[in-house]
Amino acid sequence: MRATVGTVDGVYLVDLEDETIMPLDAGAELSSRAPVEVSLPLLVDAAASGSTVVAVVDRRPPLVVSHDAGRTWHEAGGGLPRGRAVAIAENDPDVVLFAARNRLYLSRDGGRFWSALTVELPEIQSVALD
Repeated sequence: MRATVGTVDGVYLVDLEDETIMPLDAGAELSSRAPVEVSLPLLVDAAASGSTVVAVVDRRPPLVVSHDAGRTWHEAGGGLPRGRAVAIAENDPDVVLFAARNRLYLSRDGGRFWSALTVELPEIQSVALD
């Protein structure tokens, strides 16, 4: 699985399995799905399949997650730094990518447990999963 990461210095392709980075051509833009409209969090992404919704909030822990299309929420990401972006895999709602200032964190269980990727990037502005 790969992530496309928009930074202040351009767009990078990150392989989430082997944690390698490849800068994309100058002028490359991050493709993204239409944003989910809500009024409370800073950033939100929702799974195309299933009912998982993840929101980045301006508090500790930095995430709230719903597995029932927003009817109920629980806090997630204890120990994660302040968030900049979040993405859910289009066809696997358990795969969630969270971006802090210049680091990526990956969850493969719907946001319960997180792994820090070893890659460091310029200041991150957005992420998308391929």
